[in-house]
Amino acid sequence: MNIDSVITEEVKQHIEEAIRLAEAGTSAEVRVHIEDECKEDVLDRAAYIFSELEMHKTALRNGVLIYAALGNKKMAILGDAGINRHMQQQEWNTIKEHILEQFRLGNIEAGLVTGVKDVGEKIKLLFPIQKDDRNELPNRVTTNKDVQHGK
Repeated sequence: MNIDSVITEEVKQHIEEAIRLAEAGTSAEVRVHIEDECKEDVLDRAAYIFSELEMHKTALRNGVLIYAALGNKKMAILGDAGINRHMQQQEWNTIKEHILEQFRLGNIEAGLVTGVKDVGEKIKLLFPIQKDDRNELPNRVTTNKDVQHGK
């Protein structure tokens, strides 16, 4: 699959706006990474991307990555240590299923925007915004062009 034909600049902007809104009431950070395909275990690849995007460097270890490999329909939601102390795997799985439902209907953008919104609702409860909060990670959607394939 050619993700550039699906994830246009306009789609990226919509997802990035969803990230901005999701982070508006929280000190946590959300990133979305999209690739053509994942040739390894999806959680291993998501963990690699998490590290490459330096998501583990937030002050409260409260980053969340939504990873999607559109070509072979693999996806993972990965939270850092601070988030995972409070979230159960089933909660991530429920959000992931909502995203995949939209993917199956051909609604890639809607799936990702909904997933970001769902993650945002969870993390706002766990990590309310602080008065000295700053955006620690860019809200930019990344693709396989932004991160090396190696591992």
